[in-house]
Amino acid sequence: MTYLGLGLLFVAACLVVAVVTGLRRREPHFWSSIALTAVVLLVLTVVFDSLMVASDLFRYDEANLVGVRIWLTPVEDLAWPIAAALLLPSVWVLLGPSHRPADEAREVDRVR
Repeated sequence: MTYLGLGLLFVAACLVVAVVTGLRRREPHFWSSIALTAVVLLVLTVVFDSLMVASDLFRYDEANLVGVRIWLTPVEDLAWPIAAALLLPSVWVLLGPSHRPADEAREVDRVR
């Protein structure tokens, strides 16, 4: 299996979790937090992977790469920050309370 194939499997699984979480919880800033997280992680990944490749800390098996690079970072390496950006906010929302305190206050007012 290529690096790209493995990365796409993880991104697809994380995308399913994110979509289900977004549809079930309907948090107001859920998708914007995913987008912001993705941008930050992608920039950091490109910068630091490129620096590590330039300093020869590690090498990739060229036979398993597509060949597209951003600076010195293979595009396959960007699947992991995208997967993290999808999964981590989803886990945060899923492990948090199922409703916000403001929702409780509205519910109490509605009962009265």
